[in-house]
Amino acid sequence: MARARSEDFELNRDGIKRAAAALFARQGFPGTSMADIARACGISKPLLYHYVDDKYQLLLEIAVGHVSRLEALVGEVQAQGLNPTEQLRRLVARFVQEYAEASDDHGVLTQDVRFLSDADRNHVLDIERKIVAAFARTIAAVRPGLGADTLQQPLAMLLFGMINWMFTWFRPDGRLSQEQMAPVVTDLFLGGLDAVRLPRSAETVQELVASAGTHR
Repeated sequence: MARARSEDFELNRDGIKRAAAALFARQGFPGTSMADIARACGISKPLLYHYVDDKYQLLLEIAVGHVSRLEALVGEVQAQGLNPTEQLRRLVARFVQEYAEASDDHGVLTQDVRFLSDADRNHVLDIERKIVAAFARTIAAVRPGLGADTLQQPLAMLLFGMINWMFTWFRPDGRLSQEQMAPVVTDLFLGGLDAVRLPRSAETVQELVASAGTHR
């Protein structure tokens, strides 16, 4: 007969995930054992196995939980009925805040998602694609005449390039907080966005190069 779960099962399980995320972020998924996780939680390995089947289960739940929270943030911001520019600002601010509060989860997602099975990794990536698509649509609404079909996705990825990797260089004890950095990121992106032009076609570039060559 299966052992009954204690009333604080989910609470304890969440604590285990937090400890596992910190270990995975610091020493990597392959370099972390169930013994390490049990030690970090201050419990025995047998008791740890009462809560989770293995460390893979923890990795999957950490990754899916993180991207699912991000997807929910997008929905919350979209429901506020903001104009496109303010919506983009709010999205960036909320994501920077979430990354600050879940830096271990974000680190795990960045470095360890490759250790998931193809099916599980694709599930995580599908959620990420929905998030990027939502940002892309917002960017297209900010600059509706910018060839949305061509540039909205690359521009969204460039924006994520700024906010996703802040955790690699940002110092929480520095002169600026994550909250203060969020509008800086958006200002930098929006200021540069006004200068963006549709790329020339390959044929046009070749014609310009050929023309320059004939006028030397």
